[in-house]
Amino acid sequence: MTKILLTLFQRLARRDAKSRARQLAAACLAMVVTLPVLAHETRPAVGDLSVQDDRVTLTLRMVLEAPLAGIDLQGLDDTNDAPEAALYDRLRQAPPAALAAQTRAAWPDLSGRIHLESGGTALRLTLEAVRVEDDPNPDLPRDSVLTVTAALPPGTAPVVFSWDPTLGPIALRQQDAGPDAYTGYLTDGAASLPIPRGGGAVAADPFDTLRAYVVIGFNHILPKGLDHILFVLGLFFFSTRMRPLLVQVTTFTVAHTVTLALATFNVISLPPTIVEPLIAASIAYIAAENIFMRRVTPWRTVVIFVFGLLHGLGFASVLGDIGLSTGQAALSLIAFNIGVELGQLTVIAAAYLAVGLWFGRTDWYRGVIAVPASVAIGIIGTYWFVERLGAFAA
Repeated sequence: MTKILLTLFQRLARRDAKSRARQLAAACLAMVVTLPVLAHETRPAVGDLSVQDDRVTLTLRMVLEAPLAGIDLQGLDDTNDAPEAALYDRLRQAPPAALAAQTRAAWPDLSGRIHLESGGTALRLTLEAVRVEDDPNPDLPRDSVLTVTAALPPGTAPVVFSWDPTLGPIALRQQDAGPDAYTGYLTDGAASLPIPRGGGAVAADPFDTLRAYVVIGFNHILPKGLDHILFVLGLFFFSTRMRPLLVQVTTFTVAHTVTLALATFNVISLPPTIVEPLIAASIAYIAAENIFMRRVTPWRTVVIFVFGLLHGLGFASVLGDIGLSTGQAALSLIAFNIGVELGQLTVIAAAYLAVGLWFGRTDWYRGVIAVPASVAIGIIGTYWFVERLGAFAA
């Protein structure tokens, strides 16, 4: 994608303003239209670790097709970019029973990349169960769940978890340790803090927590938050002028911050069957207003606030899967939200540098760029709305 953009800008520099605008509008439209097909984005695994006095139980929720295909997930955002993409897609088509059987056959290799140790002694891992979710949509990643156990050596030495960086990032959550249970977001093969036996709590470093959750929040927007990216782009295309853009973005930010906090601390809750289709509908609605409205009205501000509340619930579902850091729930929440805001600002900055800076004040910006891009965004939002309704109804 970077090479494509560089080539595009080189060509644009050699053309007159109108030709540049038309070519850039077509390129933006093409990139927006292709966003929904990027359905092979990678996502972190989630591990639930229970450390008793004599035994460890590790439950891993992950996309098994990637390691089975031999894909190196370190620094990879989309499996389509891997040399083993074709094999990954074939595995994605495999029936659940077949994929589970292949996982058991590959366990000797896979277990060698998952590390649990206590007191300097590596623990021998036993695969107790494999459950592959029967996802009816072959275009989306499917989760599988591995249950792994290991006997602990005598003594009281704590347990340390790590796994090979080729398996990508993982959110590790300590179980059965109360409200101060350990949660760590581990990247590049990093090890967890020592986790005591018998459910004792772990004190996490606040700077590690801040860094980890800012990264999680940012990654949820870029590159993984396609629906949130489209919504923010919808706000941008309405007006590249700073004041109306700031009104819209600030309204959206305040709203999703409120529901993110409330949902994270279980004050409010809505099921994904309601939230996800409505998020898609919000994208389509904002795109439609971009086409038929010309200025920010109080009504649009109210609508953006309501939609921001919905997007906050979507953010909360991601944070809920990962969990909050040990004894630092407020810091985790703030850091995650900072990451989300940095991701949104990056989207707006990139759109401004690519479009707004060059063409935002021209007479033909709306007709040549904003309206066509909004039409594409609206089509995608409508498609997602129908698709998500159908998926949840199935």
